[in-house]
Amino acid sequence: MSATSHAHHDEAGQAPLVGSLGVDSRKLGLWAFIGSETLFFTALITTHLIFYARTKAELTASGMFAHLDPKHFLGINLTSVLAAILLASSLTMVLALAASKAKEWQKFRFWLLATIILGSSFVLGQAYEFTHLYEEGLKLAPQFVFEGETVKSLFGVTFFTMTGFHGLHVTLGVVWLIAVYFKVRKFAASPENPMDVELVGLYWHFVDLVWVAIFTLIYLI
Repeated sequence: MSATSHAHHDEAGQAPLVGSLGVDSRKLGLWAFIGSETLFFTALITTHLIFYARTKAELTASGMFAHLDPKHFLGINLTSVLAAILLASSLTMVLALAASKAKEWQKFRFWLLATIILGSSFVLGQAYEFTHLYEEGLKLAPQFVFEGETVKSLFGVTFFTMTGFHGLHVTLGVVWLIAVYFKVRKFAASPENPMDVELVGLYWHFVDLVWVAIFTLIYLI
């Protein structure tokens, strides 16, 4: 088969992936997914803030609010480090995508592996945070326990649900990154590689932005 006919075959193979809007259908599908997940996380964050306001009133009346102040009880120092790690992973993801488009595969593998390490570090840090909060009395149950005293509240339920789902999304993102890493490493000449990297990059930036929203609204404000 000639080079011309081979190129034509590649183009023909790619044509069905481009929709009427001129956008790759895989990218369009991912954007639709990100849109739905944005609404999902907006609902989780809003619900948590509502129950936090109710918990704050209850704990203030009982003199226990200081023990649930997010800037102290939730560990602002640890979460600041986790936020920095996730933001750094966005930068390494951008560099990995740029390297893939330039077909600099050695640089690509370095930056994508760095993204995987940073993402995994975030997940491990969040697991440590969850363990610490559980030991301190914050449960995935409609109650908050401190020094043997129990206050009925859905704060723990909404907090662990919101941050837990985000942690799950990051974990799935790390698995996706690993899959792309090994796929590109094995099939470096595949014309699908830049799109594969771009798709996982879009998802990764989404989970990073969600954490920025959670960190700002829950831990800082």
